[in-house]
Amino acid sequence: MSQKIESDKLFIKDIFSKWYRIPEYQRPYVWGTGEVTDLMDDIEQARATDPSSQYFLGSMVLQKSVKEKGGTIYEEFDLLDGQQRLTTLFLITAVLRDLTPEANTTLIKLCNDAIYQMEVVYDNIPERLRIIFDIRDEVKDFINGFVKERGGSSRNEELKRMASDRYEDVSIRNMANALLVIREYLSSRNIDEFFRYLRSNVLMIYVAAENLDDAFRLFTVMNNRGIKLRNSDILKAENLAMVKDASARIDWAKRWEEAESYFGEDFDNFLSYLRTILVKQKASYNLLTEFKEIIYNPKSYDRVSKTYSPLPALLEKGKSTFEFVHLHYKNYQQLFDQDNFDQTGNFELKNYLHLMQMGFEADFWIAALLRYFERFRTDHLTEFVKALDNKFANDWLLGYTPSERIEKVNAIIRCIDVAERTADVIGDASLFVEKDGLDDALTNDIYGDRAAKYILMKVDLLYHGHNAPIVVPDTISVEHILPQNPSAGSQWLSDFSEGQRKTWTNKLGNLVLISRRKNSSQSNRDYAEKKEKYFKKNIELFSNSVRVYNNFPSWTPADLERNHTEVLDKLKWSFGI
Repeated sequence: MSQKIESDKLFIKDIFSKWYRIPEYQRPYVWGTGEVTDLMDDIEQARATDPSSQYFLGSMVLQKSVKEKGGTIYEEFDLLDGQQRLTTLFLITAVLRDLTPEANTTLIKLCNDAIYQMEVVYDNIPERLRIIFDIRDEVKDFINGFVKERGGSSRNEELKRMASDRYEDVSIRNMANALLVIREYLSSRNIDEFFRYLRSNVLMIYVAAENLDDAFRLFTVMNNRGIKLRNSDILKAENLAMVKDASARIDWAKRWEEAESYFGEDFDNFLSYLRTILVKQKASYNLLTEFKEIIYNPKSYDRVSKTYSPLPALLEKGKSTFEFVHLHYKNYQQLFDQDNFDQTGNFELKNYLHLMQMGFEADFWIAALLRYFERFRTDHLTEFVKALDNKFANDWLLGYTPSERIEKVNAIIRCIDVAERTADVIGDASLFVEKDGLDDALTNDIYGDRAAKYILMKVDLLYHGHNAPIVVPDTISVEHILPQNPSAGSQWLSDFSEGQRKTWTNKLGNLVLISRRKNSSQSNRDYAEKKEKYFKKNIELFSNSVRVYNNFPSWTPADLERNHTEVLDKLKWSFGI
């Protein structure tokens, strides 16, 4: 590295004698109740075990710069890593100050000094916060009102509203919740003892570089050595370093943060869809390495000379990357958040996308959907989605390996890339289903197959129609109508021979969805009793289950076979077989 690297340990009292900035490229404050409580528990348990012990809280990666304000020159540190802990400590300090009686002026002053520097006009000292939040202006306003201001963390009703308002900025929402959690935690503890231990016994390690590239490199190195940083954090930092205009950098950072907030912990998954759209092959490395080596710096290999030659980048770093991410984020929102596209009240598209999200055990089909929408928007979109659903289900039901299924999705994306019309995509062989194999898979036993729940969800959708959105409960079970193990002396054993039970028990026509976990003792009841005492109250949300309940007063081998034929024909029709 080209510049001197600083590293040292700092106690909390020393940490808050310095000046920090949360850069615009940082992710929001995302700690929830669990992380905040765990941090305070760790500190309190360390203090209670041995008040003279030191407690290591973690590390910070910083970029150091020299600033001037009001004629005063000082060092400021951009936080590349460690902002969640440092921000939480900042909030803890505000709550400690606000819980302290007015008579304890020393503790209050120490907390205030750790939060901000008061202006002293006689000494030419300007007012400034210890941590500047350049993430969003709204966050700066929140800090000024609820952290800097004495008594701000005690405004419980306002904080509760902000913490529960899903439309609030994600950093503000989580900071408001953190202040409430911290206040509740500390209200029942000895403030003096907690503050004394926190200030003088809790420490962090910091590593700092003056050069931004060196600091980013440190960020990456520490990530590779086990510090929990997301691939997306590093990818964002490296791309923002390529945007030289400060105002543009802030704007792109905010757009990236908006997408991060939307996807939450699934943001890296979203970026993997975009990687697939660009690369169209199975990932060989982790997400960050894929972007660095396959997307930004692709190479071709000459087998004769055994050398690599550079190829044009699939995507340029900086502005182009931010534009690409933002475009697909907005497209994803339009696809999955909007009720319909033609405003006719038809929910067919929404329902199929919901089925695919809830029913499939893998989500790499989303890359093909995003690419289609990027190229053709809503033109024959529902038709494409139904074809994509059929194809992805076909490959799952027929037992293709994950690698084979990924390649089949990549083939669809390659087709979309070169197609001139939507018909060229929807009619392409990459979306064909294998009729004979699919017929066998649906006709044979399906219970026990990993895809059984999806198949029944699809049956339910076909009976539900599209005048209203489907609603899928959190808990879904596959229920046998004819039980797997009928009780001795039950009507089931009279109505079904052993051979008939072996033939029909696990087939499609004997299975329905219920909105609770299976109850084996209830499932073994005879049909009439089972319908009234178990089946009826657990099927309200499933159209096919309701149809069976209403249309079949008995459940004999003839009833079962008739239902199986009807459901199978409907399902095969939807697959085009």
